[in-house]
Amino acid sequence: MSNETKPVLSLDMKGLLCPMPIVKIAQAIKQVKIGDTIEALATDPGVMADIPAWVRTSGNQVVVLEKREKDIRFVVQRVK
Repeated sequence: MSNETKPVLSLDMKGLLCPMPIVKIAQAIKQVKIGDTIEALATDPGVMADIPAWVRTSGNQVVVLEKREKDIRFVVQRVK
């Protein structure tokens, strides 16, 4: 069983290349309340490094970051 909460926003970033996934998540995080999560699907392998780097600088938190067969799924929680 997972402690993961249901995301309040889902983003399809498939086909977007760096830096667009970071730009989109940075814009979206401002639309949700503190404590809420955003789920995103991407195909750019750069998000595996970019998302953890972005949360370190933005003060938010990665809940899930998983490479799947055809995409990468990540869930970010707004902390501040």
